[in-house]
Amino acid sequence: MNILILQSSPRAKGNTPWMAEEYKKAAEAAGHDVTLVNVAKKKINGCLACEYCHGKGEGACVQKDDMQELYPLIKEAEVLVLATPIYYFTFNSQMQAAIHRFYNMMTPPKMKKMALLMSSYSPGVYDAAIAQYKYLLGFWKAEDTGIVTAKLDEQQTDETMQKVHELVKNL
Repeated sequence: MNILILQSSPRAKGNTPWMAEEYKKAAEAAGHDVTLVNVAKKKINGCLACEYCHGKGEGACVQKDDMQELYPLIKEAEVLVLATPIYYFTFNSQMQAAIHRFYNMMTPPKMKKMALLMSSYSPGVYDAAIAQYKYLLGFWKAEDTGIVTAKLDEQQTDETMQKVHELVKNL
């Protein structure tokens, strides 16, 4: 399967990038094609709600930023993995900006499955992010292959690595 991982932590050696890399390793070992993109290092503007994409743009966004690099990847992805740190109870702003810019295509055309990887320093802060993920699953008509959360004492542990690797088995 063609897998796209959008990772949104600005910390290169952080817990969320670690989870994304572990997913990538397991998926590649299982024979899948995987692209991992750190959207926190991309220049992605927020959606302008200008409706250009649904009018004159015929599906193309009026903004010409780094999202242009992602659109072809999104269009070919059969599996989308969102890997995000949780800042103040939901996806961080870097992930939100990328997701909002999916608006021009409404639903990624080939995507059939999704997974969610989240890290935080605190327990019990994932509910809003999980709710958003479930809304995306429903709207995009994608199958949930699983969610892994890792609070402070669970980060970069063998147990969390095993949970991340298990998600790949759900493909």
